[in-house]
Amino acid sequence: MSLAQATIAAIVGLPPLIPLFGVTGLMFFLFRRDFRERPNVTGALWLPTVWMFLMASRSPLQWLTLAGLPLSANSWQEGNPLDAIVFLTLTLAGILILCRRQVSLSEIVGENAWLGIFVLYCFVAIFWSDFPLVGFKRWIKILGHPVMVLVIFSEPDPIEAFLRLLKRLAYIVLPVSILWIKYYPELGRVYDEWGIANNCGISQGKNALGGICMVFGLVFFWHLLHVWRSPKGVTRRSELYLTIGLLLMVAYLMRKAHSATSWIALLLSLSTMVFLGLRSVNKKMIGAYAVGAVALLIILQLTFDIYGKIVDLSGHEETIQGRGHLWEVLLKTDTNPIFGTGFESFWLGDRLQKIWEEVHWHPGQAHNGYLELYLNLGGVGLLVFLGLIIATFRKIRLDLLWNFEWGRLEMCLLIAILAHNWTEAAFRGLSLTFFMLFMVAMSYWKLRVASEQPLLHGRGLEEETALVYES
Repeated sequence: MSLAQATIAAIVGLPPLIPLFGVTGLMFFLFRRDFRERPNVTGALWLPTVWMFLMASRSPLQWLTLAGLPLSANSWQEGNPLDAIVFLTLTLAGILILCRRQVSLSEIVGENAWLGIFVLYCFVAIFWSDFPLVGFKRWIKILGHPVMVLVIFSEPDPIEAFLRLLKRLAYIVLPVSILWIKYYPELGRVYDEWGIANNCGISQGKNALGGICMVFGLVFFWHLLHVWRSPKGVTRRSELYLTIGLLLMVAYLMRKAHSATSWIALLLSLSTMVFLGLRSVNKKMIGAYAVGAVALLIILQLTFDIYGKIVDLSGHEETIQGRGHLWEVLLKTDTNPIFGTGFESFWLGDRLQKIWEEVHWHPGQAHNGYLELYLNLGGVGLLVFLGLIIATFRKIRLDLLWNFEWGRLEMCLLIAILAHNWTEAAFRGLSLTFFMLFMVAMSYWKLRVASEQPLLHGRGLEEETALVYES
């Protein structure tokens, strides 16, 4: 056995208490570093940080249950009052912050027409649901997504605020997930719908962990490219070490999660990021590139079943076959093809029991975001969502021309989100992927002025600010 192997074996074999202290010390060091950098953000940024942390980990009820408090379990249909109160409180606090910052609702709606139409249609779809009260409660929850996005975008420097938020989130989610998987498997592992034990870390499932790592990996790789071009010095070296360390933790957790879709989505979006960075790429031709790429993927899928071959290589044939059977059952279910069953109302009541009678592993989602939208919102809902995606793409295309770095990240996030929803229904509820869709879709005036300098110091860095949109 080599020295490196012996060292790894010794670390793995440590009593759980020692790694617990080590992870606690690491988080203390990272947050201390964060505060000493004096970032150009306000204390209000902690509000969306808490919001995203709860989406990336466990619900408030689950955290209190882990702490040993005897609380009642979730109801599939009604949820639980504690979670509802916590998320409603966070949303109301976000609205209060936006009011104090004098964020104009009329300007927000005017600049984000398709996003507003989509949210409004979701509300209207409550009225033909068999469970309108449940649908209304769930609609109120998703209102927190645009509210938290606006809190981020109304910060003094919204791009720095976004990156700072992701870092703070990663300082907890990544090391704790590794700790739980390696030393506390009763916390860091869960049985999936097929009865297989999977690593979930701090999240609620392996695919959720994969989706979280997909977002982290994409954002931190984007930041790494940004920092790499900065002037050499102690600050640059420190930031490179931090970013590479976070990326290594992301890679480890992605490997442990065994989420094939997250890997495919991440690799596809990273390839797009590198492609967009080539000098030979004409940024004004992004629309033509996108149409060509989609056409090529369709041809490859229809001709060679490229997705199936990738899945076969990843060893996920059984789960994909299980999803295929589920999709057949769902498409045969009696629903309204035009308007759907109502906002987030499909998986309720007798319909759920009938599906479980045919699908033995008792799913709670369609495992396809587009099919999930169709079941709940119908063909009209799918068309509205398509309009939102097209409008988002057009906005990002402008961002690529005016502020290339931010636009490149938006484009890659959009690709990752759309690809990830091929086998995961993440366009719903309190999903981190759904939240990120609001991030890339929403336009706000403060993003018209954005820094092109690497985000290293916050206020300690002399930044050159460029006007990226016309006033």
